[in-house]
Amino acid sequence: MMRMESLPATDSPIKPWIIDTTLRDGEQAPGVVFSATEKREIAVLLAGIGVNEIEIGYPAISREEQESIRQIVALQLPVRLTSWARAKWDDIEAARFCGTEAVHISFPISELYLLLMERDYAWVQQQLQELVPKAKKYFRVVSVGAQDATRADVALLQKFVLDATACGADRVRIADTVGVATPSSVVRLVGSLTSATSAMLEFHAHNDFGMATANAFTALEAGCQAVSVSVTGIGERAGNAALEELAMALKLSDAFETTIDTRQLAQLCDAVSRAAGRVIEPQKPVVGRSAFQHESGIHCAALLKHPLSYQPFLPDQIGRDKHELVIGKHSGSASLQHFFAGRGVAVSKSEANDLLVHVRTMATEKKRALQPDELDSMLQNCFRAEIFKKSDNH
Repeated sequence: MMRMESLPATDSPIKPWIIDTTLRDGEQAPGVVFSATEKREIAVLLAGIGVNEIEIGYPAISREEQESIRQIVALQLPVRLTSWARAKWDDIEAARFCGTEAVHISFPISELYLLLMERDYAWVQQQLQELVPKAKKYFRVVSVGAQDATRADVALLQKFVLDATACGADRVRIADTVGVATPSSVVRLVGSLTSATSAMLEFHAHNDFGMATANAFTALEAGCQAVSVSVTGIGERAGNAALEELAMALKLSDAFETTIDTRQLAQLCDAVSRAAGRVIEPQKPVVGRSAFQHESGIHCAALLKHPLSYQPFLPDQIGRDKHELVIGKHSGSASLQHFFAGRGVAVSKSEANDLLVHVRTMATEKKRALQPDELDSMLQNCFRAEIFKKSDNH
């Protein structure tokens, strides 16, 4: 598999901590509701694929949610399980009832969010000092989150990270809550934080401008030790950084090494898509059907010689079957010869070129690629016409 450029390769690749939030932030996508059974199935698949941590829910939302979380905890999966909580002891107490190893406590940090909650930073400090040490008595790991961090004052965000770690927080989440970050702004922000503290930082990206995965990858390059993602990027509004996209980007980079078994990505994405009632769009990066479909004659001719000529990785790397050469308006003779060879029919290059005229006409009229039965019929009709033509000449 070809590698892509990233940080300079070292003898010790970076091993980022991958947190999946499909069962928490992912279920907050409008109209998405996972049943308790589906949550357990997804948790098992996530553990099996090798994520380091699963944020499995928001216990304070209901007794039913707590029971669902407790059922997942009872599975004793080989992965860290985390409950999400607001900066309220009642929320943390609900998480404690669920028995997860870790709890994540979310705080408002931007000027806008503090205003909306009618709070100030003095209140944040007070809650950190009260809640984090208390939570540490009941959870092995306590992380805290800075909501709307990418729109917050950087100096205040630095202070929050320092205050949180001083109170005993094991990790601080930098949340791009409304997805306004860009890779360059992520570099600057993470750099300003890592220069001020050695605390473990996590980046939580949203996809409002289509940059969530790029921002998550950049955050790791810039010095964050952890990132949170969701399967297919499912989440609020335009979603989150996509697990499958980040996993493959990290796999193709010499600078990183993860525990993710990418060969299980397709199965996981299909399961989450079914449970969410959301179709995986054909053009979806990594797992969409079009990711391994090719029509252009130039591309297909090259792919027949080397499968990585127009693909960054092979389909089996994510658990999909081989790539597909689609016959349509932009196809070339090599694609047609390959198609018919697969059906046990030898077609010469000259015959393929003759057929292409008909292929392009029909594809243009139908405004789509052609189906195998249409191509079979076209071949038979063209051959029959050629036989009759030869008979007439004799």
